[in-house]
This record gives sequence, C-alpha cells and structure tokens, in this order.
Amino acid sequence: MSQTLKLTVNGRAVEREVEPATLLVHFLRDTLRLTGTHVGCDTAQCGACTVHLDGRAVKSCNMLAVQAAGHAVTTIEGVAAADGTMHPMQAAFKACHGLQCGYCTPGMVMSSIDLVTHHDHSSEHRIREHLEGNFCRCTGYQNIVKAVQVGAKGMGA
Repeated sequence: MSQTLKLTVNGRAVEREVEPATLLVHFLRDTLRLTGTHVGCDTAQCGACTVHLDGRAVKSCNMLAVQAAGHAVTTIEGVAAADGTMHPMQAAFKACHGLQCGYCTPGMVMSSIDLVTHHDHSSEHRIREHLEGNFCRCTGYQNIVKAVQVGAKGMGA
C-alpha cells in the first residue's frame, strides 16, 4: 500500500506516492529521474549513492524514502548554483582530475562537501580517513585528496 511522501529535494517541494519499502536512492533515480545519484553496491559500502539529508552526508541505498519525509535532500544535481556554475568542490574535482570513469564522483563530491563543512580536513590523513566509505576503483585517490584540498579553499574553509 503506497503512502504520500512529502520532502524537499534540491530546494523544491516534492510530493509523491511511494511504496513503503522504496529505498531513497531508487526514489531519487526512478521516481524523480535524478540519475546523478548512483547505485553501486546496495549495501552502503561504496558511497556511490551519497546525498545530503538536512546538510549531512547519508548513503541513500541504506535508507527508505519515507525516512526522508519532511526533510531536505540534496543530490549532486542540486549543489551547483542556479546559473549552472559548479560548486567549488565540483570544480576542484574537474580541475584536479579527481575522477576517471566518473561512477564514484557524485558520491565522492557529496562526501567531500560534507567533510569540509562538518569535519576536520586539515591533513591528507584526515581527508583519506573521512573518505574511507567511498570507493574509487580508478584513481588511486591522490587526485581526489588534492581535489578536496582545493575544493575546501574554494569553499572558504
């Protein structure tokens, strides 16, 4: 039996009927067509599905859509400015070549924004430690760490 879900996604009020067992990642991708949030492992291990819930990073494959009721969700599509200007962290990932295949990139960027906003990012060690829940199979993380450092400066942190 479906139920009405009301929440804010990327600054816009959303109201949809949803089955109670629908995962947030599937609601975002399949219902709202926000396909920047990727499905990787379906077990909250890889971080490809990372979004922000009320400004904090969460793995959207690990929570039900109905758990986001009344909350604000931001996906990778919602971090750029209204005029399309990339978020400083997105720009840093591009400038520092912090991606290769790009599959992990949306989740990595979302986790990196959370890291800079809410956690100690004063050293390479701290950055690597915080990003442990995000897997990249292509880059070796060197350029990702550099991108976080450059992105942090761009964010004024």
